[in-house]
Amino acid sequence: MTICSRLVAATMLLAASTVDVAAAGLKIASPQRGSWEGAVPELGRDIFKKHGLDLDILYTAGGGETLQAVISGAVDIGLSAGTLAILGAYQKGAPVRIVSASSTGSRELFWYVVADSALQSMRDANDKTIAYSTAGSSTNIAVLRFIDEYGLKAKPVATGDVSATITQVMTRQVDIGWSVAPFNLKPLEEGKIRIIARASDLAAIRQQTIRVQIANLTALTQKRDSIERFVRAYRETLDWMYAGPEALQKYLQFSGFAERDVKRTLADFIPKDSLQTEKVSGLDEAMQDAVRFKYLSAPLTPQQLSELIQIPP
Repeated sequence: MTICSRLVAATMLLAASTVDVAAAGLKIASPQRGSWEGAVPELGRDIFKKHGLDLDILYTAGGGETLQAVISGAVDIGLSAGTLAILGAYQKGAPVRIVSASSTGSRELFWYVVADSALQSMRDANDKTIAYSTAGSSTNIAVLRFIDEYGLKAKPVATGDVSATITQVMTRQVDIGWSVAPFNLKPLEEGKIRIIARASDLAAIRQQTIRVQIANLTALTQKRDSIERFVRAYRETLDWMYAGPEALQKYLQFSGFAERDVKRTLADFIPKDSLQTEKVSGLDEAMQDAVRFKYLSAPLTPQQLSELIQIPP
């Protein structure tokens, strides 16, 4: 083989390996940068690389933005998207599929008021404004459920991410703010705010998977192997995150939260079983809610559900 032919062969080999690396890349949308649930891809980068995946992570302000990014094809996978919004988007023909459960029971979501507020519980919220992140998010659905179950005449308000929300609460633009642990545990400890409700106060939510991981249909068709490897790596990362102190220390560096707040979060708000990935629980009740809140015109059929939910074993 001549020097020239060797160079040509080497160039072709390099080009082929570049294509392989690009094919193993996945674009991910994750809401609330710094949240424990949303940090799985960041903390587990080494695990994902072990599964042959290079992740490009985009952070959004909530599940509504995540859903739009997946529908548009801007990302391959969206994390922590509101289940009811996904059911509705699928029925309307959106190119989305559920590839994993994300949060069941939703013990980590809470609503709060400034310390001197007269409100003592969510049942007192008549004629008040109640925050949620973005339209179609799990916080949006929870607020609609509070209003419906307690018979409230309250106004839901989209306030964006947790930082934007607490600013609006502290400046009295919104009566009731939303948050997700470990965000805002410090002002809670300092007595600046008070929790008046958790999503898990609602019986309808306690056994439901209220957030799921979704994939763009074209991406799932073209990159099914990579997306299935993503789900396996995600599960492996979760096991590692709850197995010992290494993940905790890495998360503290990534998020900037105090260690006591994170330990309280894992003990009181986000036990491992709440992040199970294998099954979308409470689907019948979720579809009833989706019809009531006009995300669905009618419950999905078993055939539609089997097409929508494609969770790898």
